[in-house]
Amino acid sequence: MSDNETKIPERVEIAIADTWDLSKLFADDEAWYKTLTEFEKTAERIPSFKGTLGKSASHLADYLDFSRDLNILGERLVYYAELRQSEDEGLAAARTMAGKITMASAKAHAASAWDNPELLAIPEKDMETFLAHTRITDYRIYLQRLLRYRPHILSDKEEKIIALHAEGEGAISDTFSVLTNVDFNFGLIDTPEGKRPLSQSTWSVFMEHPDRDLRRRAYETFYGCFDTHKTTLASLYSGSVKQDVINARIRGYSSARKAALFPDNVSEAVYDNLISAVSGKLGSLHRYYSLRKRILKVPELRHYDVHAPLVQDVKKTTSWNEAVDIVSNSLAPLGDEYVSTLRAGLLGRWADRYENKGKRSGAFSAGSFTGDPYILMNYKDDSLRDVFTLAHEGGHSMHSWYSARNNPFMQYSYTIFEAEVASTFNEELLFRYLMKNSDSRELKLYLIDKRADDLLSTLYRQTMFAEFEKIAHELEEGGTPLTAELLRAEYRKLLEKYFGPEMIFEETSDLEGLRIPHFYRAFYVYKYSTGVSAALALAERVLGGGEKEREEYFTFLKSGGSRFPIESLKAAGVDMSRSEPVNAACEAFGRLVEELEKTI
Repeated sequence: MSDNETKIPERVEIAIADTWDLSKLFADDEAWYKTLTEFEKTAERIPSFKGTLGKSASHLADYLDFSRDLNILGERLVYYAELRQSEDEGLAAARTMAGKITMASAKAHAASAWDNPELLAIPEKDMETFLAHTRITDYRIYLQRLLRYRPHILSDKEEKIIALHAEGEGAISDTFSVLTNVDFNFGLIDTPEGKRPLSQSTWSVFMEHPDRDLRRRAYETFYGCFDTHKTTLASLYSGSVKQDVINARIRGYSSARKAALFPDNVSEAVYDNLISAVSGKLGSLHRYYSLRKRILKVPELRHYDVHAPLVQDVKKTTSWNEAVDIVSNSLAPLGDEYVSTLRAGLLGRWADRYENKGKRSGAFSAGSFTGDPYILMNYKDDSLRDVFTLAHEGGHSMHSWYSARNNPFMQYSYTIFEAEVASTFNEELLFRYLMKNSDSRELKLYLIDKRADDLLSTLYRQTMFAEFEKIAHELEEGGTPLTAELLRAEYRKLLEKYFGPEMIFEETSDLEGLRIPHFYRAFYVYKYSTGVSAALALAERVLGGGEKEREEYFTFLKSGGSRFPIESLKAAGVDMSRSEPVNAACEAFGRLVEELEKTI
C-alpha cells in the first residue's frame, strides 16, 4: 500500500459534499460571533425579571418566553462551536469559539440562579391558576416537572452553599480520569509488528488480537498498573459513592439510587427487575462462554479470552451510497417519510462522512432544535460494522428530527433512558434485513456473532455494572467502609456469577471494578440494558404488526420530553416497568447462541 493510500487527509482535502452543512445553525464563523454578541447582550436582561415571576401568569410567561429564546440562541451557538471543533480538534478558531460560548453560558447561568427557587416559591394555588393560562400552554409540562422537585429544594441560604460546592464535585471523577488516562504509563507491548503502546485507548485492540500470548501479556501489564494504584483508585471511588449518598441525604431522598432515578420518574423496582430478570437468565450467557472456550480451542477460558474474535471480519466493500441504500431498505417497515427523510439527509449533508487529520474519533449524532440532526462518522468502506454504526446514528438523528418537530423547545429533548432505543431499534432491523437477504454463510455467521457480542455487552455486562453500583451504594448507606479489599471481593462475586463456571480469573481480574469511568456517574449504565431490551421488543412488535404498531412507535419518536420515559415507551407498546421485555431480550440472546452452536 502506498503512502498516499495510507495518509490521513487534511480537512481541506475532504470534498465539500462529504462534510456536514452547518449553515442551518450559522452561515459562517463571522455570523456566529455576531450572534454571540447578541446572546451576551440579551443575557444582561436576566436580572430585570427577578421578583416578577409570581405576580401573574403573564409575568411568568414573559420570563419563560425570554428564557426560551435565549436558550435556543445558546443551543445554536454551542452546537455550532462543538461541531466545528469535532471537525479538527486542533483547530484554534473552533476551540476559541467553544471556550467563548462556555464562558458566556456560565455567566448567564449564574445570572439566572434565582429563577428556579423563585418559581418553586410561588404558592401552589397560584401556580395551579398559572398553569391553566393559555400563555403557559407550551411550558406546562416543563413547569410540572420542575414542581416535582419542591420537596427536595432547601432554603435560599442552603441552596447557595450547595451551589458553591458544586464546582468542586467533579474533582473526584476528573482525578480518576487524569490518573488513568494521563499519569498511568502502561508501557509498550511486543507484537509481530514491533513494539506497540498499551493505553486505555489501545486496550481493546490488544484484547481482540488473535494471538493469545499477546493478549495475556497485555492483560497482565494493564492490570499490573492498576494493581500498583489500587488503594488510590478504591479511595477515589469510595469518595464518589460518599458524595452521592451525602447529596441524596441533603435533598431528602431515601437513597442515592432514588435520587438518581427521580429526574426520569423511574421506580427503583425497574432497576431491581432488570437485575432480577437478567440474573435469572444467565444460562445462555454461560453457554456462550462454554462455546467460546470450544471455538478458541483453549484448555481453560481466561478473562483475556472474552473478546478474541470467534469469526473473522467479512471482507466486503460498501461505499457510502451503498451503505445508505442498505440502511434505507432495512428501515422500509417504518414507512416512506422516515426512510426518505433519513436517506435525503445521509445523501445530502447531515453527515460528516470520512476521517480527516485531527477529527474526533468514533461516531455521534447531534440533534438540536434548530439545525439538522447532524451525524459525525469516520466511515470506512471495508468495515461492515460501520454500516451498523450508520444505522445506529441515523436512529438517534431521526428520533431528534421527530422530537424537534412535534414539541415546543422547553420539552423537545428526550432522556438518556430513551436515547438508545431508536438507535438500537435500527440496528436490529438492519441485522434482520441482512440475514434475510444474504446467501453467504460467512456473512451470516459474522452477523450472528456480532449481534451476540453487542447484546452481551449492552444487556448482560451493563446489568452487572448496575448491580455493582447498587451493592456499593447500599454498603456505604449501611455504614460499611468501601475499602479496596471489599470492593474487589464484591466485584469478583459478580464476575463469577455472570461469567459462569468455565471462566478462570486472574488474581487481578477484579480490579476491573476500579477502572470503569461510568461508575463516577452513578446509576447511569442500567439505561443501556433497559434501552436494548425496549428496542428489541419494539422491533419485534413493529415487524410483526401492522399500521397500528408502527404508528405507536412513532408516538414514542415524537414524544420528545413531553412524557416521562416509562410513559413514552408504554405509548409505543412496551412496558419497561415489567420484566417481560428484559426476559425477551435474554431469550433473543439465547437464540443467537443456539445459532452459533449449530453453525460453527
